[in-house]
Amino acid sequence: MIEHLDGAVIPTGFDVPVDPLRRAAHYTGEPGCIAEARTFAAHFVDTLRTEWCATIDARLGGELLLVVSELVTNADRHSNGPYILELEGTDDVVTVSVYDSSVALPLRFPRDPVRVGRHGLEIVHALAAEVTAERVPVGKRVSAVMRLGGPTEE
Repeated sequence: MIEHLDGAVIPTGFDVPVDPLRRAAHYTGEPGCIAEARTFAAHFVDTLRTEWCATIDARLGGELLLVVSELVTNADRHSNGPYILELEGTDDVVTVSVYDSSVALPLRFPRDPVRVGRHGLEIVHALAAEVTAERVPVGKRVSAVMRLGGPTEE
């Protein structure tokens, strides 16, 4: 950033990007796609740290990757076709969106500690500040907003 003081130009550090960082990746659903999506998201987090100077500690980074894993796993298991992972972030928020070809909106089951499986959306809701699911022309989009200061209290 540059400040103008009495006509003088004084460098005050480095420029911070103005637009959110956006990245997207397409997955076919072949074996290994979920791991690839996690790696893609890890690179995205590293870029946010370096380009946006975002404060993302190991715990928050792990939670973000868990949200990516859960949403991508749901798309992988419940859609008939490829899916897209889209990440958008700044120094204080990251939005994880997954597009797939199924028009069926995901179901959030009530907490049940004895149930085996079907806890993915429950986990996403626990970690994210906001979770939305909507139909789009290609099928549906499920998005989770992660505040880099941590999840909000419900």
